Amino acid sequence: MRRSYRDALVGLSIVGGMVVFGGTMLWLRGIRIGSNAWHIKANFSDAIGLAERSPVTYRGILIGEVGEITVKPEAVQAILKIEKTGLRLPTPVIARVVKNSLLGGDVQVALVSSGKLLSKNAPWPRDEDCLGRNILCEGDLIEGEPLTSISTLTTELERMIRKAGNEEVIENLVNSTKQFDKTQKQLEELIVQAKIEINRAQPIILELTEAVEHINNIMTAIDNPKTLNDLKETANNARSLSKKLDSFGTDINDLMDDEELMSALRSVTIGLGQFFNEVYPSKLIK
Repeated sequence: MRRSYRDALVGLSIVGGMVVFGGTMLWLRGIRIGSNAWHIKANFSDAIGLAERSPVTYRGILIGEVGEITVKPEAVQAILKIEKTGLRLPTPVIARVVKNSLLGGDVQVALVSSGKLLSKNAPWPRDEDCLGRNILCEGDLIEGEPLTSISTLTTELERMIRKAGNEEVIENLVNSTKQFDKTQKQLEELIVQAKIEINRAQPIILELTEAVEHINNIMTAIDNPKTLNDLKETANNARSLSKKLDSFGTDINDLMDDEELMSALRSVTIGLGQFFNEVYPSKLIK
């Protein structure tokens, strides 16, 4: 009996070890028995930093891991296993390879959603009516962004330089600089000419200023009540003088119309002429 118990215990230990070993191997290969995880695919242009079993996060929360990675002619495709069955992500969604911190650390794949918020009645990723409902569903293919590194930056810089050379960007930039220098010289000439014109206009501005001051003085004097009274008196005097001149002219017209008076004046004038001829003979005058 003791031997049979011992044999049974040894057998059970071997079977348990094999089960533990098999479970460990399955776990290492990413196989979960009884798991309800759902899968999506992500295409990356570069596999830098991408590795199997890397964590998959959403807003900093662990939601799954990276499964199988395959190389295809058009991209590097990774299977992302999502453990959160109740996670609904509005599309579009991208998979971005990032590091845990700014100082480095492990690499992870972060899902980023830029879609609108979903209603409470939205389907779940594994539902049959999930497709076409603006939600990330099981089996969907999304775009991935590779990890930014020195090599990718160098490659991108080389591509930009090559593109700049093909499109003659440098030459256009030089031409633009020359045109800017030419415009600057023209602007300087315009400023100098403007200064000359301002100097020419300075005397006219001074004369206008003096004229404005005179006008202001005149307006100030006109606003003075004493000045207004003087102007009124001057106007009244001018009217009275005009009336007197008018009456005097009327009297002269009356005298000119008197024939007897005019005949007497003519006689007096002729008599005076003869008197001066007798007093001053024409010979003496010569």
